[in-house]
Amino acid sequence: MLYKSRLLVSISLAVLLLQTIFILPAAVASCPSVTAANNNGITGSYPNQFELAEFQSAANCELTFQGNPDIAALNARIQGNPSNLSSVADRIPAEPLVVAPYDTAGKYGGVLNFLSNATEAGSSDACSLRHVNFVRYSDDLSQLVPDIAKSWSWNSEFTQLTISLRKGHRWSDGEPFTAADVAFWFNDLILNKAIYAKTPGAWVWDGKPAQVEAVNETTVKFTMPVPTPGLMNRFAISFIQPFQPKHFLGQFMEKYNANAPALIEQFGFANAAEAINFYYGGSDWKDVPSPLLKDNAKALTMSKAVVPTLESHVVVGETSLGRDFVANPYFHMVDTAGNQLPYINEYNEDYAPEKEVRNLKLVNGEVDYKAQNLFLDDFPLYKQNADNGQYEVHLTPTVGEAIYYSFNTTDKDPILRKIFNDVRFRQAMSLAIDRDEIIELVYLGQGEAMQATPAEPGTVDFLTDDHMKSFTQFDLNKANTLLDEMGLKDSDGDGVREMSNGKPLILQMFYANQGGPVKNHELVQGYWGDAGVNVTIREISTDDYRSQAGAGEFSVTTWRDANRAGPTISQSPFMFVPPFGDRWQPGTGFGWAQWHETNGAEGIEPPADVKRLYEITESFKTATLGTAASNKIGKEVADIHLKNLWKIGLVGKTKQPVVVRNVVGNFKPFKVSTYDYYWAFSFRPQQWYFTK
Repeated sequence: MLYKSRLLVSISLAVLLLQTIFILPAAVASCPSVTAANNNGITGSYPNQFELAEFQSAANCELTFQGNPDIAALNARIQGNPSNLSSVADRIPAEPLVVAPYDTAGKYGGVLNFLSNATEAGSSDACSLRHVNFVRYSDDLSQLVPDIAKSWSWNSEFTQLTISLRKGHRWSDGEPFTAADVAFWFNDLILNKAIYAKTPGAWVWDGKPAQVEAVNETTVKFTMPVPTPGLMNRFAISFIQPFQPKHFLGQFMEKYNANAPALIEQFGFANAAEAINFYYGGSDWKDVPSPLLKDNAKALTMSKAVVPTLESHVVVGETSLGRDFVANPYFHMVDTAGNQLPYINEYNEDYAPEKEVRNLKLVNGEVDYKAQNLFLDDFPLYKQNADNGQYEVHLTPTVGEAIYYSFNTTDKDPILRKIFNDVRFRQAMSLAIDRDEIIELVYLGQGEAMQATPAEPGTVDFLTDDHMKSFTQFDLNKANTLLDEMGLKDSDGDGVREMSNGKPLILQMFYANQGGPVKNHELVQGYWGDAGVNVTIREISTDDYRSQAGAGEFSVTTWRDANRAGPTISQSPFMFVPPFGDRWQPGTGFGWAQWHETNGAEGIEPPADVKRLYEITESFKTATLGTAASNKIGKEVADIHLKNLWKIGLVGKTKQPVVVRNVVGNFKPFKVSTYDYYWAFSFRPQQWYFTK
């Protein structure tokens, strides 16, 4: 024992002597534990995230990188990916985004279970959890922060935007991601008439599209025909991902691949557009069916079953029952300990069209996280079963109006069209609604009566109380007086008013339960019946509803008045003009929109107020949101909307249930809920993990 101690002392002295003689370099300091809860004095340019060089400098350390021990097995499930993965240091960018976990560095593993109505139903939480873009909003919703982009800058006129990407960033198949992929997305897809017969309006200003140029591998330049100061907002909250893999989709284009015709024939496509759309779909919505659902047999014969992505998880399976995802081996984020994100291995998303089935799965604890398409009237059910299901229910405040009703002002029936175009009818229908009763019966006493507005209250400065309260007071007598003035009388005393042709005024309201609580429609049906307007209601599927309502086939439309937060409308003010929403939110005035789009060749000429909206909307896009110029235009838009009541709102400032299992770590309740959830569901799901 004494001999062993002396030996150790001798060895230690020898090492010390060698260090003195040769002056061995000091060991690099270990990086401190940095979390959102305890940053250990380490701060950066943005909250809860750092660029690598910024973090190492502030912490005076050098990160070493570790990867998920299961990543090889997960990678093997991604069709077409290289079988031999390189080290994690080679897979992540040379300039990764360093994310501070909320509470603690997580552990790898597990399957996160989701629940959606169906594919392409707009009810997918997996959609937002895996999504990335150039930038996102910070958790406190106060500023834009880097994501895919490392940095960005504008010229003084806001007509030229330069975006710097991360060195060494890779697609989910390991191929380099560069500025050429951004230019490809715009020049070869957005401007490609075979993909988009008409260039999407979001990328056209004053009749001219933007120009997108890859300056070098990590620099891309956007040049706009007019000032577009809000463009970065669009990237932060949009479903549109402004990059697509040129190396993969470009192989079907002869301009990039001389063997493209042979490849197209080999895979059984008619042309390049058909091949590209098999993967890309020409859609700005993320919930489109993957090739595995479109044609599973064909997808499995292709070099890749799905298009490569930059998102945290990659689709590896999809049927009519749901879809499966695995972690992206090349994802660009690491935590402050150097662990590549995401922590969670897999996402599993089940489809359940019936609300009763979805609620049963939730209360049984079969779903780890659910936010989309939950309604406040089900909160008692969720709360009562929380202990048994081992989950928590959070109530997240909303900022705007929830449900609206619109009458088809360009209805195919000329008699109904005349009725719907009389503002007295719309005023009467709004006054006939008892919103206080709706608040009690549907929203559990939460919220307040609120008219539909062209932007989310609380996200813009130009909305007033007068706008939000216009014609929201319950006054059945006044409603009846207005309808009488229109000549809509109940001549035979059966309780239903007659139209000018003597037929009873009977309207059919179709709805999809994703658009709002069914109880709302049942109550409104009764209120309007009390005013002598007979309404029948009928549920149809979300996809059928959107396709038919969006084609102007319904006399009455209803949905959640969403996607209208300030950052959205700063560059995409689709809520300002007919049909006063996008294809996901059927509104009214479809014939007016057609007239405008065809320069009067088709459709129905709109009234003067609508023409004025078209005039000032273009100016709104070129003004910086929140400035006096922007607010002046915004107020005029709001004035016109509330004067005409094209949309009749119910209740605003309600609460949105969010269900999360107790085992999900690093989860923080959301500050606000809105359908602009890439902006307002501020969270970092890549750092969620299972605590047990």
